[in-house]
Order: sequence, then structure tokens, then C-alpha cells
Amino acid sequence: MRIGLFTDGLMHLAFPAALEKASEMGIQAIEIGTGNFSPAPHCDLPELLRNQAVRQNFLDSIGACHLQLEALNCSGNPLHPNPHVSEPAAQVTRMTIELAGLLGVEQIVCMSGCPGAPDGGRYPNWVVAGWPPDFLELLEWQWRERLIPFWGKTAEFARRHGIRKLCFELHPGMCVYNVSSFRRLRAALGPIATVNLDPSHFFFQGMDPLAVIRELGEEIGYVHAKDARVDPYNLAVQGALDVQPGRPVRELVWAYRTLGYGHGAQFWADFASALRSIGYDGVLSIEHEDPLMDAEEAIGRAVALLRNTVFFQPPSVVPGAPPVK
Repeated sequence: MRIGLFTDGLMHLAFPAALEKASEMGIQAIEIGTGNFSPAPHCDLPELLRNQAVRQNFLDSIGACHLQLEALNCSGNPLHPNPHVSEPAAQVTRMTIELAGLLGVEQIVCMSGCPGAPDGGRYPNWVVAGWPPDFLELLEWQWRERLIPFWGKTAEFARRHGIRKLCFELHPGMCVYNVSSFRRLRAALGPIATVNLDPSHFFFQGMDPLAVIRELGEEIGYVHAKDARVDPYNLAVQGALDVQPGRPVRELVWAYRTLGYGHGAQFWADFASALRSIGYDGVLSIEHEDPLMDAEEAIGRAVALLRNTVFFQPPSVVPGAPPVK
């Protein structure tokens, strides 16, 4: 395994400085945001597509810092009912796939998106309840008329550009947010659909990341290293679905935290072991979204924790021991 970084965590630094800082911290691979939910601080997507010399300089800068470009991230909502949102998001997704093909990057981090309703509207409708029955009717329409058609075409487009994995982040608010919804998408798209496993989105839903790893196995294509803390008192009072924007962290049911500040080193050791047990040997990409900590301090502490928990070498051969899958 390797320690990676989603460079949006260093968006306060220009691209060359961010690369140097990542290398100094002990990062081995990077993931770069290309647009949509990412402000793309380190990627001029149109210019990189237009200019081969710019692309070469981009790759040379990464290599000069002894880093590897592991993934491009275009997470957004290309299914949004407002075409002023969905059309640019879909365009960024296609452009990101094209750029990945030109750069030799074989995996894209994305989100499924969430549509609205058949009669239009300005806002997405996230269905997470089976009653009243209207919800189930809407959910079936969303998948049949929006989700499968869009991602079916996009998967074919990705294959033509040499992309092996569309790594869907299981994120609340998106149609694909847990194991069953992902499996429905993979059944339609085939093995190009994989999971970007981010444990921080599971904790407040009551999901166990270690159980999810065991269930998904080789369907995991990429991993985000991000923590979250669920406040037991606030959870007991408000429940997991509470929404109170703008409230201080101490009053929230859950908040994203730096690795080790939601779950300790033992959890992350178990996390790395679970990944090794299903054969994952890729990147653990640190994503900084901790509202309480400075970005560079947070990333540095995350790297230090992963150095003590991640497996960097293949397992030794032990006579009589069962092989790793």
C-alpha cells in the first residue's frame, strides 16, 4: 500500500508548492480534483486537454517530487435536475475521462449524482425511505430514466479512453451511497464500476467500514483515508439524520475529523488489515476536511498515523499459513 493525498487539502498552496509539501510530508501518490465539487486548485482542465506541452510539464512536476499521479477526482452531480448544474458537471466528467486517458491515469473518482422528479424542479430528491409509496416510485424512475442511462454511456466513453475503474464514492445525498445501491449500479455497468471506499461517510449511518470492506472485497477500486467523529450525546438527542447547518462542531451529531481524532490507531490498523485481507494494495488517499485543524498540521498527523498502521511490503511466506487472497 502507499500513502496518498487528495491535493485539495493543500488548496492554499500553488501546484508546485503543494507538490513539494506533499513530498516533504512523506506522501507517495496524489489525487487531483478537476472540477465539479472540487474547486480544482491544481488543475486547469481545459488547458491540460488542449496543450500537450502543458500536460508534459504537469507530469514532470509530479515526477520531480517523487510522486505518482494515482487518480483524477471529478465528483459532482451530473444528474442534477437543473440543467445549468447537470450539463457542466457532465461535461467536466467527460473532460476528466479524456484527460485521464492522455495522462495514462486509469481510475477516476466520482459520485453517482442524484436526480430530481419526472415533472422537473430545481433540486435533487434523495430517496432513503420506502414509505410513503411515492418514494419508491420516484426511486425507480430516477434509476431507470436518469442514473443507468447516464452512467451506461459514460462507462462506454471511459472504456474507449483506457479507463479501467470508475470509483464511485458512497456518499449520502447521492443515489449510490451504500453497498446495495452500489451493487445495483455495478450490475448495470459491469466491473468498470468500483467503490471509492471512504469510511468517514459510514460512521454516522451506522455502517461498519470493516464489515463493508469484507462484503465488497475486490469491488473496492480506491480508498480515501478520512475520519469522522459521531458525538454520542448529540446522536442520542437528535438522531443520525439531523441537519443544522452553521452550528458549531460541538453541537453537531457528526463531523469530519483528522485520522485518529474520530477513531484511534487500532481502528486504522484494523482498517489496513481488512484491506490487505481482500487483496487491496493500492493508495490510501488522505482527504482533509477537518473543521478544527490546520490543513498542513492535519495532513502531517494523518501521514504519521498511517506510517504506523499501513502495510508497505508484501506479506512474508509463512509455512502452513493460509495465503492472502
